[in-house]
Amino acid sequence: MKVEVETQPDSISTLQIELPAEEVSKEWDAIANSFARFARIPVIEAKFRKEIQDELTKKLVSKSYHDAIAEKQLRVVSLTNLEEVQFGEDRSMRFRATVVTAPEFELPEYKNIPVQLPEAKVTEAEIDAALDRLRDQAADFVDVPERGLQMEDFAVIDFEGSIEGKLVSEIAPQASKNLHGGKKFWLRLAPDNFLPNFCEQIVGQKLGESRTVIVDFAADFPVKELAGKQASYAVTVREIKQKVLAPMDDDLAAKLMPGKTLVDLRHIIGHDLEHEKEHEVERAKESQIMKYLHERIQFDLPSSLLKNETRRALGELVQRNRARGVPDEMLKDKEKELIQGAASLAAPRLKTNFILHRIAEREKIEVSREDVDRRIREEAARYDVSVEKMRKELEQHDGLNTLAEQIQLGKTLDFLKANVSIERAVEPAVAEEKS
Repeated sequence: MKVEVETQPDSISTLQIELPAEEVSKEWDAIANSFARFARIPVIEAKFRKEIQDELTKKLVSKSYHDAIAEKQLRVVSLTNLEEVQFGEDRSMRFRATVVTAPEFELPEYKNIPVQLPEAKVTEAEIDAALDRLRDQAADFVDVPERGLQMEDFAVIDFEGSIEGKLVSEIAPQASKNLHGGKKFWLRLAPDNFLPNFCEQIVGQKLGESRTVIVDFAADFPVKELAGKQASYAVTVREIKQKVLAPMDDDLAAKLMPGKTLVDLRHIIGHDLEHEKEHEVERAKESQIMKYLHERIQFDLPSSLLKNETRRALGELVQRNRARGVPDEMLKDKEKELIQGAASLAAPRLKTNFILHRIAEREKIEVSREDVDRRIREEAARYDVSVEKMRKELEQHDGLNTLAEQIQLGKTLDFLKANVSIERAVEPAVAEEKS
């Protein structure tokens, strides 16, 4: 086999692959013989030439392509084009393959990367704070109908907004329902809570009383139909409630966790916080490891792969915003910002993958069949489906290779985390989200 490689800009390489006549003839004759029941060989080659060439293409192209990559030691990331196979009169075969290759770069010393980790010990003050949050969530709300609303009260209101006599729900139908109005809407009175200056204007309002609240929307308000406009909200108070915290005792503990005392609850909270801190330590390690490597490794990302990764990141951002209730119209208005945000996520994520792949290659970190089977079982349990169904879905969507890649990158990151050099602890540490 003869292989010529032409290197082009942007991590593109073209392989000119030629198979010698003797190698092709051997396979040609084997395929031709399979047609022997239809006619004699000379007739077969004349009548079924295209079918024989198609079978040869299926049989030899994939193998020779992978052999060529191995021979030239190319780190191929994706195959972008495979030109039509040509057969010579002497039965030789040639074709061209265009591929995207991994960028070339030198790895720095990646063992004993210095990291500073947050304190992993749980303090009594942290347990107290967590217990206070639970106590707050379990608070009772007591009616106080004899007086007007005060800051920190909870008002249950009916309200409806309009601008120049037209309902906000008609002006901006895609906006959040809380901008339109609502019935029996719970609102905690606090400065700057809810709409601009809304809470301040209903202080003193009594049960059953109605008021008009004026809201001035800023010029840069995200709902363009309301930006820079002044709205009037008709507000009627239906209930006035005050939050009442229960005493910090065994009764509260039993309410929060039946059968448990306050001592038991503190122990459980401490155990949960300990696990959270362990995860925080791991996130801090990952963040600092990748920051260290990114600062010391520079290379250009293949534009085609960056475009694909940006598209994937954009899809994730859109889905995340939809899950938060952001309407599609608002997402369309923010399209430019979303694309910029996706690009800022995609580039470091793609760079991280290239770096981890190179370390995995050097350290011979591989993925076994057992690794894949274990992850499939975990994913099946996560989505509450059978292992067989999960495997079938992954196979149908070419997900097994993606799964194996995720496992390899995870194992490589675990290798790096196991070989860090821990410096003095810092408090607090803000861990970046894993790429």
